[in-house]
Amino acid sequence: MVTATAQQQAPHINHSAAFRIGFNILEKWGCSPAEKQAILGISKSAFYRYVKDPNTVTLSQDQLERISYLTNIHQALRLVFSNPDNIYGFMKMVNNNPYFNGRTPLSIIATGNFGALYEVCQRIDNMRGGQW
Repeated sequence: MVTATAQQQAPHINHSAAFRIGFNILEKWGCSPAEKQAILGISKSAFYRYVKDPNTVTLSQDQLERISYLTNIHQALRLVFSNPDNIYGFMKMVNNNPYFNGRTPLSIIATGNFGALYEVCQRIDNMRGGQW
């Protein structure tokens, strides 16, 4: 009996499309290039190579998961808010709720810490009453 490896079982992921999705969300949030690199977990040289030629994008599992969290945050904000200023501006708004303690969600995830990205995603998802 022949068994397929995990890579063969997983659907093909278009890394270029995933990068563009993450990049576009961060762009709409008003992130600097350095913030985008930290949040996506991508080196400066690779980041600029990917921006210049999206066909060269090769993302790690960690980077794909980061983009997944970004899309989940974006979707939760779209469900909570109807105003585009809030949908795209929320990440730069000072938040005094527990965990944020006067910081912006963006300043927390811009540290590049994967756990911080997870925690911010979970807390924003909870704003819509979602169970994660």
